[in-house]
Amino acid sequence: MSSGVENIHPSESRLLPPRPQKLIVAIAIFFFTAGAVLLSEFGWRQSVLFLIGGLLGISLYHSSFGFASAYRKLLLNKDARGIYAQLLMLAIATVLFAPVLAAGKVFGQEVTGAIAPVGISGAIGAFIFGIGMQLGGACGCGTLYTIGGGSYTMLITLLTFCLGAFWASLTRHLWASLPKTEPIVLGETLGWTGAVVLQLGILLLLAGLLWLWSQTSKPASAEPPSPVGLGFLSGSWSIFTGGIALAVLNWLTLIISGEPWRITWGFALWTAKIAIVFGWNPSTSQFWDGDTALSDSVFADVTSVMNLGIVLGALLAAALAGKLTPQTQVSPSKIFATLIGGLIMGYGAFTAFGCNVSAFFSAIASTSLHGWVWIICALLGTAIGIKLRPLFHLS
Repeated sequence: MSSGVENIHPSESRLLPPRPQKLIVAIAIFFFTAGAVLLSEFGWRQSVLFLIGGLLGISLYHSSFGFASAYRKLLLNKDARGIYAQLLMLAIATVLFAPVLAAGKVFGQEVTGAIAPVGISGAIGAFIFGIGMQLGGACGCGTLYTIGGGSYTMLITLLTFCLGAFWASLTRHLWASLPKTEPIVLGETLGWTGAVVLQLGILLLLAGLLWLWSQTSKPASAEPPSPVGLGFLSGSWSIFTGGIALAVLNWLTLIISGEPWRITWGFALWTAKIAIVFGWNPSTSQFWDGDTALSDSVFADVTSVMNLGIVLGALLAAALAGKLTPQTQVSPSKIFATLIGGLIMGYGAFTAFGCNVSAFFSAIASTSLHGWVWIICALLGTAIGIKLRPLFHLS
């Protein structure tokens, strides 16, 4: 299977024996069941969103759906398959999101898209994030599902991602005065039908241009799917299947929670709560002062619950497939790259109103113009990050 992020499916020699994998399957199912029951204390929606997080983890793992590697393969090898899958995902999500956002309410609950201003701070943040994900080896969701799949060295990326996001929250006021527009939502500006037609046209045009550009190089050979032993949940999915699944699950997240899928907020919140334990005073921060999320349980936070679900879902998927492979061996240069990459990913993501998930995927699905600006700046940063990888002996 082609890996969406680095080293998620390594050699068979490192695999856990079958019996421990079956035990992990049972443990993961137990935690999903117990978690769904216990989270009902915070409302049935939290239980459902935890399970949706698990399905996201399963989908990400089985399809090896990666943003960082897809951009790298595009720029280095003119391999556009990962980008085609992202375009398909965006097209489906745009169509699914539009009627929900146009209605404004679903089952009596208000819904809002992932919208943000278009400004210099967001552009800089996306550019920094693009550099960071090439050094860190994955994006936000990629970090979570690879940890679940056994790549425990990615815990370093997660740790520094969290620290970077929290650091950015403490300096948020420094970016607030930079020029920016009010949020521009194409659905509200052009009408939802017109916005959907426009975005689908742009996505189709991008696919056509990518196809023409990629024809100037030798096409990458197709990779055979892994053997299927236990059915759909044990074999490899095509990256397009993964893109479709992510679009549908993001839409379900919008309906159930009232907001689209996001990642980075959970990382910043976790770090802020830990900082309080060590004596940090939230009132010293313009961003955190008076935020009730700090006093509420972390399990009351939608993003946190879904992030945990992603890790657990990927763990279940890997064990069900018999491919759970703990990995801890890394070189000092890679650890250094991971430390730097995670830190600037976290800082960039929080400054840019999110990572690939919220500021790109969910934003474009919401027809927010800042999503299009985000991906342009992130790709520019990606190009720089690719140039820096050899300095850290990264392939």
